Amino acid sequence: MATPNYSYEKRQRELAKKRKKEEKAQRKALGLPPEPEDGEAEAGAEGGPAEGGAPAAEGGSPAA
Repeated sequence: MATPNYSYEKRQRELAKKRKKEEKAQRKALGLPPEPEDGEAEAGAEGGPAEGGAPAAEGGSPAA
């Protein structure tokens, strides 16, 4: 089994942070609103289908 290359993983994390920081600075310079954090974006995406799914379940009950 191969050993993990921790220095490669660390470098990838550093590059991702740098890329995100540059994108954020660019968005700020253009005057655009900041992007939501990952946790906020997932919560919003999960909330939409869950709300839409509940009426569909009620709509399927007349067939029973």
